[in-house]
Amino acid sequence: MLNRRMLLKRTSLTAAIVCGKNVFGHWPREIPTSGTAVEKLGPFDELMLKMLHDHQVPGASLAVAQEGQIIYCRGFGWSDRESQKPVQPLSVFRIASVSKPITAMAILRLMEQQKLTLDEPILPRLLKLFPESPAIADRRWEKITVRHCLQHRGGWDRDISFDPISRPKLIAQTLGTEFPVRPLDIVQYMLSIPLDFEPGLRAAYSNFGYVALGCLIEQASEERYENYVSQTILRPLGCAHTRLGRARRTDRNDEEVIYYDRHLRRRTSLYPQDQGADVDLPYGAENFEAFEAHGGWISTTSDLLKFANLLLPQKNHKNVLSPDSIALITERPAGAAGFDEDNKPRATYHGLGWMVRPILNRTPNATPANFSANLWHAGFIAGTEALLVHRYDQLQWCVLFNSQSSPSGQSLVQIIDPLLHQAAKDSKLI
Repeated sequence: MLNRRMLLKRTSLTAAIVCGKNVFGHWPREIPTSGTAVEKLGPFDELMLKMLHDHQVPGASLAVAQEGQIIYCRGFGWSDRESQKPVQPLSVFRIASVSKPITAMAILRLMEQQKLTLDEPILPRLLKLFPESPAIADRRWEKITVRHCLQHRGGWDRDISFDPISRPKLIAQTLGTEFPVRPLDIVQYMLSIPLDFEPGLRAAYSNFGYVALGCLIEQASEERYENYVSQTILRPLGCAHTRLGRARRTDRNDEEVIYYDRHLRRRTSLYPQDQGADVDLPYGAENFEAFEAHGGWISTTSDLLKFANLLLPQKNHKNVLSPDSIALITERPAGAAGFDEDNKPRATYHGLGWMVRPILNRTPNATPANFSANLWHAGFIAGTEALLVHRYDQLQWCVLFNSQSSPSGQSLVQIIDPLLHQAAKDSKLI
């Protein structure tokens, strides 16, 4: 049972929540919750209710696992505000760039199957996907390896040039193709654009590198990207609710939430079924179905924690990935990607599909058992923010939102990240 102080605290919080006005112009009722309440994990409840109230978020889901066991899984707020449908523990959300770790694990599986290697160049395989070899503007493409793409070292820097995922109209016009453009269309377009830096020289976050990896998975596996990933990674781990999402609102999954763009933007749909109509940005105005390997998956918080079980040393997932393959994820990249200008190890770096923050410095003879690190990945697209965290102490959590940013413009993930660690501390999990 709750003690009197906690009960008064929560009653006060609920009263405050009922009185606020949200950014979309409606006076909300009390924020609904779903799933089983766990008394000792009350700080997570309080955090999520306060997040939704203070930052005017329609809905969210949070799950927490300890040593591979899910100990908390709850929904907060509205899956669909218009029909007053609450978020459930198994509500499905777009996960944006949390898709990247999924793609990385599939690449490691192909490596184990000896269908590719991490240090082979990607260009020969990609060219096999085209009926006729496309023009290549920069011969440095020949130096880009699988590992470079996984660690965001492929040579593309959106801060210098652009991110091609945001240019579907230009790509379609340049190639003379129909909407929506495919991942392979994006690859063909980028082959005609010079790189921004020498492959391997440094790291720069690249959605396109993962678009290329998705095409590479199809070439190496001789299967559709989604089929290969589902059959070799997700289904063996019990991730039953995880699949590629659909762009149009009418095509969404039965348990999928509604997405609310903070800025209420509308654009012309890229999808022929809409016949050029203006739609909400998350529902057809972006080339969402081509996001695939870099940001196109939908999932639940509990599914993503089952996926993150791959990182736990005491779990035996040899039918999916070996411990040696998992150990490759945290290897520090060479050069400026892993070391600063004074040749000191960076505090954080891009591993294979995950961000890595070492807790203990890796020694030359380190093994997975004596190398500790926090691993995580976040995701951001219109109407969605996502965060998946694996702590060095085998505590894990996943939070998914059906809107993006606070009213002040700050990322919801950036706000909640340190607060989740504090809630775990307050719950005496750490």
